[in-house]
Amino acid sequence: MESLYILIPIAILLVCVAVGIFIWAVKTEQFEDLERQGMNILLDDDSEPASTKNRPDSSEEQ
Repeated sequence: MESLYILIPIAILLVCVAVGIFIWAVKTEQFEDLERQGMNILLDDDSEPASTKNRPDSSEEQ
């Protein structure tokens, strides 16, 4: 029973911190334009595949 006197204020404090972080994120527009970041990875157009970028040419070794 005595542990509740410690655990309840800690739980209330953690909830207040979580709500504060959520309100900060909303006010600083962290949740705006979620679609763009998801589409950027699909529309990324590399001129050369990543697997061949770091591989040396076989013609240079001979």
